[in-house]
Amino acid sequence: MSKVSFNTQNTLFSKTLKQRVNAYFKNNNISNTGNRKLYIKSSLLVAMAIANYIVLVFFTPPIVWAVILCVLLGLNMAAIGFNVMHDGGHASFSKKGWLNNLSSYSLNMLGGTIYFWKQKHNISHHTYTNLEGLDHDIEVKFMRMNQQQPRKAFHRFQFAYWFLLYGISYIAWVMYQDFEKYFSGKMGSMAQRKVMPFKEHVVFWITKLTYIFVYLVLPLLMVGWLQALLGWLIAGTVCGFCIALVFQLAHVVEETSFPMAVAGTDKIAEEWMVHQLSTTANFATDNSTISWLLGGLNFQVEHHLFPRISHVHYPAINRLVKQTCKEFNVVYLEHRSVWKAFRSHWRLLYRLGLS
Repeated sequence: MSKVSFNTQNTLFSKTLKQRVNAYFKNNNISNTGNRKLYIKSSLLVAMAIANYIVLVFFTPPIVWAVILCVLLGLNMAAIGFNVMHDGGHASFSKKGWLNNLSSYSLNMLGGTIYFWKQKHNISHHTYTNLEGLDHDIEVKFMRMNQQQPRKAFHRFQFAYWFLLYGISYIAWVMYQDFEKYFSGKMGSMAQRKVMPFKEHVVFWITKLTYIFVYLVLPLLMVGWLQALLGWLIAGTVCGFCIALVFQLAHVVEETSFPMAVAGTDKIAEEWMVHQLSTTANFATDNSTISWLLGGLNFQVEHHLFPRISHVHYPAINRLVKQTCKEFNVVYLEHRSVWKAFRSHWRLLYRLGLS
């Protein structure tokens, strides 16, 4: 599929929204990057993960407490991804470039590869959201996420097995999919092959070898192979489930669209910002606890419209976006709770599995 372009003839909506958001930061004399609250939260999350790991590996708590701590470690890892890595990867964590790089490399600390993530997420997903063949984040093995993807017989049961695939998604990501990208040079099945800089080859192998040692070899030496393997599986499954579900509730629900280019062209009918609003949905934005844990990713609409703005500003931006959408009669998608968003996602999976 060729790269598509968006409507650039009528962009009054995006111009108005951008002006209002820029004016908000200028009038309040604040930076659009992270602030002291974000730095404190990030430090706390990283410190908690390190402390949890030390207790599990070097102090060997009783089995019940060990399981609880492994679950908490998985949640903690996902929270670092949402709050620290994600803002850093979008260069919105700080005004200082080195701090953005440092926070983005927390993904490598978790076993992932920020070099791949920036290509797959920042470029393909954020530019071509929900466009089949271009948004590689909606390519999930054994799942059918939209009508344009071919239906297989086993998709009939995806409404039941979805949680297994979401659960193993993180482990599959760091232990298989990253290697698939590394050796193929492609971010997705329909992507073009890209040459990887030498530095990134070195970083990739250091990351993977360090991950295997820290998360598997050292625990195995300290607590035994069975306990180490079970702990790794529990933490990895919890982390993967959280990350996968948050993404799906934002883009793969009944209300979001999966547009196609106008027949005979490579053009999307809507301007880029309106396209983002039709392919992205918020959820539980009134829940401050959810917002804190998810790094504002429940404000997914605001994030997609302004990916270079830190999530700490999304509640304020949210009001401006809603106001502008109302004035221009642009649909704004939102679920009031996680449960309502999940039900919409599940119903869509069920329907896509049938036909």
